[in-house]
Amino acid sequence: MTVGILGLGLIGGSMARAFAKAGHTVLAQEKDETMLSFAQLAGVVSDRLDEARLPDCDLILLAIYPAGSAAWLEQHGSAISPNALVLDCCGVKQEVCSRCFPVAQRYGFTFVGGHPMAGTHFSGFKYSRSNLFQGAPMVLVPPRFDDMELLERVKEALAPCGFGSFSVTTAQEHDRMIAFTSQMPHILSNAFIKSPTALAHKGFSAGSYKDLTRVAWLNAPMWAELCMENREHVLQELDAFLAALEEYRAAVHAGDLERLTALLDEGRRRKEEVDG
Repeated sequence: MTVGILGLGLIGGSMARAFAKAGHTVLAQEKDETMLSFAQLAGVVSDRLDEARLPDCDLILLAIYPAGSAAWLEQHGSAISPNALVLDCCGVKQEVCSRCFPVAQRYGFTFVGGHPMAGTHFSGFKYSRSNLFQGAPMVLVPPRFDDMELLERVKEALAPCGFGSFSVTTAQEHDRMIAFTSQMPHILSNAFIKSPTALAHKGFSAGSYKDLTRVAWLNAPMWAELCMENREHVLQELDAFLAALEEYRAAVHAGDLERLTALLDEGRRRKEEVDG
């Protein structure tokens, strides 16, 4: 199989490594020439992904920012083989799917929205690894929900990545859920670390601090774009969080031990409920 990959960051680079390790031919397009050259020297990428090689691709993975992925497909869709399968790997789906489904329909190839639920707080090809997706969930947004043959095709195509499970949803439902599970944790962690106390935390911090602040170390341009493209759902989550936080503040300010205990216990019970 010939696999074309747009972007060789953590996600695209890990995809490239997984497919190359499985013996497939990997073509890539990357604006950072040094990164592309390194991927070629490492034996991960066989050649550049350009207009001449696009028709050769059986699978194309879009692993750059959402708006860029959609714009690239709109520009290059006419060169893609009608037999090709195209998936994006972006963190939001409404922006990408609303633009990419019509392009696929126009030129006859198949597009499926995708979101690999794996990553680290590091970014770039140098942190990519072939087993990044091993056992991880993969969320799919297909053009039709009753096309089981297409879902099997996607699973088979992505087999070298080793995903542990696949779930199917709509673009809107994906973005609603991902605002809570992904974008909000990054915002909260990033805001929390801005406390003046953080500068003197060494020697006073343990697991809870590390857990809460891990994703404060983020790719700011990427996460800003993801949040802005999903701002309706992000704002809903922010409003809910601020309202809850105000309850804790009010209890502490009033010295109301009983109320604070009840709020903390409510959160404990909710954690038990949602995580089983």
